[in-house]
Amino acid sequence: MDRKEIESAVGTYLAQKGYGRMALKAAMFDMDGVLFDSMKNHAKSWHDTMAHFGMDLPEWEAYMHEGRTGAGTINIVSMRERGHEATEEEIHNIYQYKSELFNLCPKAERMPGAYELLVKVKASGVVPMVVTGSGQKTLLERLNRNFPDIFKRELMVTAFDVKYGKPNPEPYLMGMEKYRNTLSPALPRNEAGVPCGEIAPNHFIVVENAPLGVRAGVAAGVFTIAVNTGPLPDEVLLNQGANLLFHSMREFCDEWEKVYEELTVDS
Repeated sequence: MDRKEIESAVGTYLAQKGYGRMALKAAMFDMDGVLFDSMKNHAKSWHDTMAHFGMDLPEWEAYMHEGRTGAGTINIVSMRERGHEATEEEIHNIYQYKSELFNLCPKAERMPGAYELLVKVKASGVVPMVVTGSGQKTLLERLNRNFPDIFKRELMVTAFDVKYGKPNPEPYLMGMEKYRNTLSPALPRNEAGVPCGEIAPNHFIVVENAPLGVRAGVAAGVFTIAVNTGPLPDEVLLNQGANLLFHSMREFCDEWEKVYEELTVDS
């Protein structure tokens, strides 16, 4: 990617949000489709599940619903296919069936280029964080196994932390709050003991692969980078407000130095 394209994207963001500069402190990464190549398993599981219950959800459409709650996805398809929302019992049965199919899929590998990018991010002094709608109980263990010495539990947002899923901005607002609460003891303090330097959206970036996730990051006021690792046209992600777009995590990794230089300024 041309440096001028990155510079232009940052300048546009700053002008729109009214910030004088960027001062990147942390990067908030989605998980499925960003850190792990798992979306194809979710897409196939949703397609096969809906077919089993007499409804149609093409695999590509599952990427459009990524980040939505299971009940939300089921009701959207049910309204379209049957003209009414699913009952609570139907939602339970459909989602349980989908989960069983997903668990039978081959284990998703980490996304090519993701670990190398995270190593660069951390070496740059930027704090890597995870913001995911997943509620897997083994999530931290899985992340530590695939991305050793990268993530900390107190700097992760999961389904257990929030009331609303993406595209609501709550997950990314919660991510910023967790950064503030976790790292504020390390911030300089004034004579009254109050941390100096408020944490603001221009201190973060969001890295997302899904339209709803991009919308959530943008709604939280954060510079949002889309990584199009699925079958959707680039325009779908850009139309949700993505500030930059890469076509793989490896491409983003290769361009990290350029992005980092534009997103940081000397104090």
